[in-house]
Amino acid sequence: MLSHYVLVLVALSVTAYASPAQREWARHGASIFADLTPREIRAVRDFLMSCPELSLSSAKSKTLKKNSILLVELHIPRKNEALKALDRGHAKPARQARVVVQFGDQSKPNITEYLVGPLPYPTAYTLKTFKSKRAIKFESRPITSVEYEHINAVLHKITNKAHTLLLESTGFSFYNCSNRCLTFSDIAPRGLDSGERRTWIMLQKFVEGYFIHPIGFEVLINHQSLDPSKWAVEKVWYNGQYFNSVEELVDSYDKNRLEKLKLPEHDDEDLFSTYIPRGQSNTRSNIHGPKLVEPQGPRYHVDGNFVEYAGWSFAFRVRSSAGLQLFDLRFNGERVAYEVSLQEAIAFYAGNTPAAMQTKYIDAGWAMGTSDYELAPGIDCPEIATFLDLYHFYDTDKPLRYKNALCIFEMTTGMPLRRHFNSNFHGGYNFFGGLENHVLVIRTTSTVYNYDYIWDFYFYQNGVVEARVSATGYIHATFFTPEGLNYGTRVYSYVLGNMHTHLINYKVDLDIGGRENSFESLHVKYENITNPWSPEHTIVQSRLHRTQHRTERSAAFRFGKSFPRYLHFYNPNRSNKWGHKKGYRIQYNSHAHSVLPRGWREENGVSWSRYPLAVTRHKDSELTSSSIYTQNDPWEPVVSFEDYIRNNENIENTDLVAWVTVGFLHIPHSEDIPNTATPGNAVGFFLRPFNFFDEDPSLASRNTIIVRPRGKSVAVQRWTPEVVGHCVSDKPFHYNGTYLSD
Repeated sequence: MLSHYVLVLVALSVTAYASPAQREWARHGASIFADLTPREIRAVRDFLMSCPELSLSSAKSKTLKKNSILLVELHIPRKNEALKALDRGHAKPARQARVVVQFGDQSKPNITEYLVGPLPYPTAYTLKTFKSKRAIKFESRPITSVEYEHINAVLHKITNKAHTLLLESTGFSFYNCSNRCLTFSDIAPRGLDSGERRTWIMLQKFVEGYFIHPIGFEVLINHQSLDPSKWAVEKVWYNGQYFNSVEELVDSYDKNRLEKLKLPEHDDEDLFSTYIPRGQSNTRSNIHGPKLVEPQGPRYHVDGNFVEYAGWSFAFRVRSSAGLQLFDLRFNGERVAYEVSLQEAIAFYAGNTPAAMQTKYIDAGWAMGTSDYELAPGIDCPEIATFLDLYHFYDTDKPLRYKNALCIFEMTTGMPLRRHFNSNFHGGYNFFGGLENHVLVIRTTSTVYNYDYIWDFYFYQNGVVEARVSATGYIHATFFTPEGLNYGTRVYSYVLGNMHTHLINYKVDLDIGGRENSFESLHVKYENITNPWSPEHTIVQSRLHRTQHRTERSAAFRFGKSFPRYLHFYNPNRSNKWGHKKGYRIQYNSHAHSVLPRGWREENGVSWSRYPLAVTRHKDSELTSSSIYTQNDPWEPVVSFEDYIRNNENIENTDLVAWVTVGFLHIPHSEDIPNTATPGNAVGFFLRPFNFFDEDPSLASRNTIIVRPRGKSVAVQRWTPEVVGHCVSDKPFHYNGTYLSD
């Protein structure tokens, strides 16, 4: 649903150099990648529920011994099939759904994936397998809301036994609480080996920003059995001390055989974790700050999941498991990339408490794509943005509508795209020329527990695409111990901000002038040559050095090793006007490094994190670098990225995929209170044309202004209205924050 009521297409939006057929094929084919509609989701659900052999029941049934649907989302067709529609206008391939079914009511519980179709009237389902051919262990499944309910019930029993201890230590309680309640965060991966399901749970004060209110009580629960009555407490950690059971802890507490904890008296007026303003402000609050406006309306066009802007066109979707994906990116009708998509986000922590040292979050395992909640106009996106609803079917019995969860807008960067002041060196000038830098932004967010990721793709007028992720939200904090200073920073009297590394993995399927592409890296080497006009001297200068990467292994660059400055993907069969091979380059904005030694236990599940860049030959069997099962079984993952490059195939003059990893190390500090701000916490990469065009394509923009002196006056040459006009949104701030059944 569009909440922005006016969409117009003006000259800037027209793909001027695309033929009418090309544009229509692109628009026609965009729906191939459109997320499932509520109607399609319900049709898939109803069809599978009607299959007696599956014996499916409600996902919300309180028992864990049930067969139920966990996830329904779009299945992307094979690339060859999609291109027939996109490039020739052929009929679109039949739509299919990917469905994850949890078979808990079987002698051997398992997770099975199916492809269901054709949509919108499905009649059949077929088994979907992974390249590894590994079975999906039932223990690797994501935690559902029903399982959380059982965990919550177990915690009530645990904290009932430790009620006096918790109340005296913190002033808060989990069991039988009123306005001084505790809550919890669970840690993953769930165990130390494949097939386990043991989770460390950390108790926190249930106040605004509870993520930074740990109380020094953590408990390890074994919840592998499908019978919650058989779940057991394996360890308890209290104020830096380990115990084998709650009973042992309580007994030691009652007999004063341990070091007791006493938190400072809780002060409701000192909620350091809230957003409530405090301190001296030097900014006027009786007027609003600058706002983004569209003086004559929007200059981009949205048609379903198809977007056009300033020569660009692309299709988009938001995958429930991993998030935002773009397809069929074209500039002036010519495809630059078939797919640019988010694959995975991880945050690996360190610390002195058991919860901290166990925390290795792998966010697709939390259905990162479904945590794209409502965007606030004027904060998350400009008020004038086009807001779109998203639909997900995950751990539910019906599709859920996430209101205004994606936005699209054009903005000015406040920086010229290019400019020049041509001085005459006599106090005047010959001319001034400049071009406003406008970009189109498509944005979603993911809030997986404490962290908020803002996912952006920027489309520039000069053929550049930027992928950017900005991190904000609350830090993952644990109870402070003196030893904890080896792993982070004290940010409150009893709170440690734990250091961690964020890594984000993207898939970039470039099709530069077609699918036959090659990859080279460009370096600079020094040369020492005789000076031709002064032979008794030598000249030292830089010389361009090219390295052709012929195999997948040669194009897999390890963290910690030398990394080329120019990463050039090009079509060896097509040239621009000047004889150079048409190409694009990937340019990094990242401070990433590896998170664990190669091959170390959990690192096997995120083998893509070994490489800032790896280039593979395109295969439909290598759709993603990760899966929703990796979080709870990183030791034996069903999707292992290393398998993609193990056979070391040739990558010359063929369809290539670049797997890009960006990220940063975050050592929390006091300025992360109440939570982390975005400046300095944004990383990503650019796709920049490199001899793809004959000249800068932004010359087509009519936002250029040229000023030339004419005696005592000036001549201003422009192609847009002289008067901008005065306008700003007259709508009051509105925000709901809920997602609804549909």
